[in-house]
Amino acid sequence: MPSADVGHTRVTVQVSQQQQALVSTGPEPQAFLPTAKNDDIPIPAEKPVALLMPANPMVTAAPQTRMQIYSRHFRDAKPINFGSSSPKKLAVHGVDVSRWQGEIDWEKLQAQGANFVYLKATDGGDHLDPMFNKNWRRAKEAGLKRGAYHFFYWCRTAGEQADWFIRNVPREAGALPPVIDVEWNGDSSCKRRLSREHVLEKMQVFMDKLERYYGQRPIIYTSPDFYRDNLKGEFADYPFWLRSVAAHPSKVYPGRKWLFWQYSGSGLSHGVEGRIDLNAFHGSEEEWHNWLASRSN
Repeated sequence: MPSADVGHTRVTVQVSQQQQALVSTGPEPQAFLPTAKNDDIPIPAEKPVALLMPANPMVTAAPQTRMQIYSRHFRDAKPINFGSSSPKKLAVHGVDVSRWQGEIDWEKLQAQGANFVYLKATDGGDHLDPMFNKNWRRAKEAGLKRGAYHFFYWCRTAGEQADWFIRNVPREAGALPPVIDVEWNGDSSCKRRLSREHVLEKMQVFMDKLERYYGQRPIIYTSPDFYRDNLKGEFADYPFWLRSVAAHPSKVYPGRKWLFWQYSGSGLSHGVEGRIDLNAFHGSEEEWHNWLASRSN
């Protein structure tokens, strides 16, 4: 995710040096096809996770017109060779942004391959990203599918944080599911590291409240260390958005189904200054359209 503002301190997620070798072991999207000369290319063992997530009703029906899919033309300041499991093979790409990206030319960003965007909305129980409302409006005007995320603060109650998110993020037909961003944030004013049991309890309270209000099951965004400490084997019925910038998610999160993959924190694109997070949807164009349709049925 982009930097968090908890305690008025900008924080950047650090990636483990151990995410090096890439040998995909988990099920891959249909874009990964085996060849007779390359036996290590993963063979799809099941449908992409987008088709397996439970469909939850939206508040009101969204238009069923299919959006245009823009091909990926992003660059990367720190390119990684993902081998046969390159995210470039995935059909639908997007970005996530916060105040740190400043003024964005959404039409140019979309033309570079941003088909969806997650916008930093809130963190804790009293901070609103100052660019959220403008980004929310402009992304929609440009035709991007967009959703909002909340950076979870471990020193506030889950109920307070859910209420703050609900207060600031519109309940709108066609919006992507809300996201809870859960990470260890050692540079914030909150130094607490709760027990696994307490972490899961707080997350459940927050997610239940958002699901009741928005009519969609929240997506869980997380990083490798937090996942290892708290989420491995948990929340099987929730969609996951996984940060994995040096190896395929199947290596870093073995056995975990995922909906979105954040594969770079150093992307470069026309339409935005500086670096930007790059993400991909787990599925084909057709599966993307089907997943969007399931959000509004």
